[in-house]
Amino acid sequence: MQELDQKKTIELLNTIMEFELAGVVRYTHYSLMVTGPNRIPIVGFFKAQASESLLHAQQVGEILTGLDGHPTLRIAPMEETFKHSVKDILAESLSHEKKALELYKTLLDTVSNASVYLEEFARGMIGQEELHNLELKKMLRDFS
Repeated sequence: MQELDQKKTIELLNTIMEFELAGVVRYTHYSLMVTGPNRIPIVGFFKAQASESLLHAQQVGEILTGLDGHPTLRIAPMEETFKHSVKDILAESLSHEKKALELYKTLLDTVSNASVYLEEFARGMIGQEELHNLELKKMLRDFS
């Protein structure tokens, strides 16, 4: 086992926390903007995504403080596209989830062979983000 680069890990965890907190705002916004005949299930989907993003931010924050880090009060920058068709919102969601997947993969690379717990956490989050990517791709199929 190698030594954990605590500074780099804390910085990356703060970046992930900012991104997950932005997801709470993003998915809450999307849930409010959905219209049309399929509104109810899609709103439910986005509300669940917002709740999950908050849970992820909290989990990351707990790890951060366990490493003697200080959780950020910031959220990652978000762009308002003013495109609110279901297809546009789902496409933006897929882009967001791809970025989350990359962040967790970077975390895995950073903690590999230094912390079994952090490796397993990163692997679990990668699995969840891969599943989100698959779900969003399936949801977008009807629009192609």
